[in-house]
Amino acid sequence: MPVKSLTNKVWRVLPKVPPAFVHRFPQLPPLLLQLLYNRGITHPNDVLGFLRRELTFDNPFRLRDMNLAVDRVRRAIRRGENIVVYGDFDADGVTSSVLMAGVLKRLGARVRVYIPHRIDEGYGLNVKAMRKLAAAGTHLLLTVDCGIRSVEEVAYARSLGMDVIVTDHHSVGERLPPALAVINPKREDDPYPFKGLAGVGVAYKLAQALTRVERQLPLRRGPGIEDLEEYLDLVALGTVADIVPLVGENRTLVHRGLERLNRPARPGILALMEAAGIRPGNVDTMAIGFMLAPRINAAGRLASAGLAFKLLSARDLGEALPLASQLNTLNRQRQYLTQQAVERARAQIAAQEDNPIYIVEDEDFLPGIVGLIAGQITTATYRPTLAIHLEEEMSRGSARSIPEFHITRALDRVSHHLVRYGGHAAAAGFTVTNDRLPAFKEELVQVAREVLGEELPEPVVTVDAELDLDRVDWTTYEHIQRLAPFGEANPQPVFLSRNVLVQEGRAVGSEGKHLKLTLAQGRRVWPGIAFKLGHLASRLPSRVDVIYHLGVNDWNGQRALQLVVLDIREAQGDGGDVE
Repeated sequence: MPVKSLTNKVWRVLPKVPPAFVHRFPQLPPLLLQLLYNRGITHPNDVLGFLRRELTFDNPFRLRDMNLAVDRVRRAIRRGENIVVYGDFDADGVTSSVLMAGVLKRLGARVRVYIPHRIDEGYGLNVKAMRKLAAAGTHLLLTVDCGIRSVEEVAYARSLGMDVIVTDHHSVGERLPPALAVINPKREDDPYPFKGLAGVGVAYKLAQALTRVERQLPLRRGPGIEDLEEYLDLVALGTVADIVPLVGENRTLVHRGLERLNRPARPGILALMEAAGIRPGNVDTMAIGFMLAPRINAAGRLASAGLAFKLLSARDLGEALPLASQLNTLNRQRQYLTQQAVERARAQIAAQEDNPIYIVEDEDFLPGIVGLIAGQITTATYRPTLAIHLEEEMSRGSARSIPEFHITRALDRVSHHLVRYGGHAAAAGFTVTNDRLPAFKEELVQVAREVLGEELPEPVVTVDAELDLDRVDWTTYEHIQRLAPFGEANPQPVFLSRNVLVQEGRAVGSEGKHLKLTLAQGRRVWPGIAFKLGHLASRLPSRVDVIYHLGVNDWNGQRALQLVVLDIREAQGDGGDVE
């Protein structure tokens, strides 16, 4: 039985790459080939294309209903009709809204943006908003990053005289909304080859289709849109923030978007980077996921997503800097409130220890942070978790899950108790009336027991390869970076080094949350940082096995390699105990 780490995780080292595969690519380093093999990239064309980051943009008109959408949007522009872009309040939705509104304005459209308030209106389309928009003279409603499950709301919008185009990427329900066009690569009848686009990616495909037709048949005189490069910064932000697979077309979009983010021209992004303490040239997917996206999301969680929309649409730094400062303040408040709420949830978790899924609820759980509460509990416990904000008659919740349990499919099985819901494999949101809440919880626990079984899954850390730290250098790092950008489905490589001497280990940071390490193997001494593992400082063995990412510490203009340690255990010798 594998020995567990100090954080109670099991390590699984992937098999070594077959020699035949290595021999096919004599010009490539064996470590790089191991990493490609681990990711299933084995065909010669795929290997070379992946390493070259070749363009994989596909024809946007392969998406079902794209022709219908383009024709209707162009007719609205030609007639001077009022178009409303209806977005979502997270980073994916906000970037989608900024992109789509910007492209439509450049094409000459009369357009405005509507993003619902998370607390007052909830996710997706709602009847009250449909009435308001119809009364304001809206002719065409174009959704981005939402709408695929808003069947009744789309029908109501049509009854009020509005045409509706839905662009979304979330899981499709039993029925499509009765819109004029429904663009979603996850439709069963959609032939588009890449299914992993984020909401902003789908919006970008519509923008590609519109500009392609505009170049051939311009609607007006004057300069048009030569290309969409200026919007790729937004696409990268929204795509990384929504944790969609960073392979295929997404990898191309993010790679190109990162190039623009590191030479920021958009005032709102420059101001956001300054507020987050990120210098141009240092933006990668980690910086987006942990520093930029949380600040954008903080607006919709605690105030109004309109703040983030205004920031990313700002025309100059004078307008952008105060907005970025507001988001920074909201983000700090979001961190504090989340931590307080997680502490409140611990007693409820203890009472559900035998359950395969945790469900925590409180009237003080803010709707804007229930997803964060669920996420932190799932990360800490490796159990699917629902966090619910209790209201007087109807409550709203958010769910986060583990790979073994598709949370939206689970909600499909108990949907008869829900007012509305939607999401994907790892995350979902839902609304439930309080009189149905007990039955909903009971049945969902039974679904989890059935799917997960009696032996609940344990957290496993997958290791790409073993490395001798004495032989790791900048060349090693550069080989690894050829696989970037890293993210979902293309994770940052994880390495294992055995029998490493701990020269120093001490808790650092606020309340000693993190663990600063000095590690030695052979002639090399390595600095290391283990985020959120400060509690291990007092019980570190003298010799350890460590798993880590190879990272760079950039401080005062000095760049040095460091180990970003993910997990630690007492040294186990020859490694026969690792899965």
